[in-house]
Amino acid sequence: MATPLPLETASLGTPFETKRAAVSVANISKSGSFDGYASLFNVIDLGRDVVLPGAFKDSLAARKPGSVKMLWQHDAAQVVGSWTRIIEDHKGLKVSGQLNLAVAKAREVYALMLEGAVDGLSIGFRVQQASKDPSTGIRRLVKLDLWEVSIVTFPMLPAARVEQVKQSSAARLAAAIRRGTMIAAESRILAETKTQTDANFVWRRP
Repeated sequence: MATPLPLETASLGTPFETKRAAVSVANISKSGSFDGYASLFNVIDLGRDVVLPGAFKDSLAARKPGSVKMLWQHDAAQVVGSWTRIIEDHKGLKVSGQLNLAVAKAREVYALMLEGAVDGLSIGFRVQQASKDPSTGIRRLVKLDLWEVSIVTFPMLPAARVEQVKQSSAARLAAAIRRGTMIAAESRILAETKTQTDANFVWRRP
């Protein structure tokens, strides 16, 4: 039997991190509500991390959905709505949210989501427990403290996205074509900008 990898427990100085998933935001209503997956379990992302089932359990028990901020591109100055439901299921971290359409940026985000130009979700968190396999470089995230979930352009997990938009069949088809083009270019863009992107989206709380 293989020896289990040692767990590392975070200190108070653990940096704030972000991690984008790769499924789509879904069921966007006229009122600005939508669903999606912000993180997927047991999927290795572009940063060589994998989130394990149960990683958010303690954080969700301690923090209500409304206290987990809904941001645009991990910018703390751009709150665009609120999360109404955040749960773990067999697939990952499932979220339901409500854009505040009284906010100008939220209206812009809503328009982009409806046409499929923006459909990514990403989590902002602190690592509380993790282990790293030296032979593969893969970090297994065992326990995370969830602070925010952002709507983003490029998810780190190409599958954490808003899942579906309520619109006409023609509009859905056009959006699907646009999404396919975006996803095809995503790996190339991320490879070219990974260092800059990581610098932009990993920050420390004051």
